[in-house]
Amino acid sequence: MIEVTDQIDRKLILDIIPKRIVSLVPSQTELLVDLGLEEYIVGVTKFCVHPLHLKKTKTIVGGTKDIKIDKIKSLQPDIILCNKEENTQDIVDDCVAICLVHVSDIYNIEDCLELIDQYGDLFSIKEKATEVIEEIQIRQKDFQKSIQKSESKKVAYFIWRNPWMISASNTYIDYMLKLNKFENVFGELKRYPEITLEILKEHNPELVLLSSEPYPFKKAHIEDIHEILPDAKVLLVNGEAFSWYGSHVTKAFEDFKKLHADIEKLK
Repeated sequence: MIEVTDQIDRKLILDIIPKRIVSLVPSQTELLVDLGLEEYIVGVTKFCVHPLHLKKTKTIVGGTKDIKIDKIKSLQPDIILCNKEENTQDIVDDCVAICLVHVSDIYNIEDCLELIDQYGDLFSIKEKATEVIEEIQIRQKDFQKSIQKSESKKVAYFIWRNPWMISASNTYIDYMLKLNKFENVFGELKRYPEITLEILKEHNPELVLLSSEPYPFKKAHIEDIHEILPDAKVLLVNGEAFSWYGSHVTKAFEDFKKLHADIEKLK
């Protein structure tokens, strides 16, 4: 018997190791593959793009917030993997009616490592989970050493346009900004508020980051910011580095090193 308490304090009791997995969270799908569980994945979302071939080899069950519940049921899963932010409470409730459901809740790397450890227990792959955890810890330590002498910068991080939306406090993105020694100028706000460019000007960040997701910011949008903040540094950034957790974090630290190098070039 396997007993795991998920990250929203739901106790899961399993008599067997799950062999048919539906993942409703892109970063968790990638984690499953990196843990060696690809053959057991039967269903994924249309946003599960790492690795890309999964969309051709696994059943697509909708998006993260608009699942096809009948399609999931037809896959006869042993477990469905959800996330508190990515999936709604209604989705979780519908999935619970089908089979066991594990829900993650991620705000920092410690939560990320806990999730990997829980998957190690759930799928009886403790050794592989430990390897991934240790790799993340090594890369994090190396990255933080590389920016040890970097000065803190006041930053605004945009995730959407029309309306303009930023990532504020109480988010995984905000945690990753702090890890980069970036001070979020909207730290007094919560989650993902809408703002105007006039409000951005009032907060006067020295660095503005335009994310590649969920809104695909392009170079043309840099000019929108420069019209308001002509002296600010504005960069396009890989949104996955700041918002994807799980094993993707190992890639994020390399993206962050490149980002800091790009910032230096703008001096």
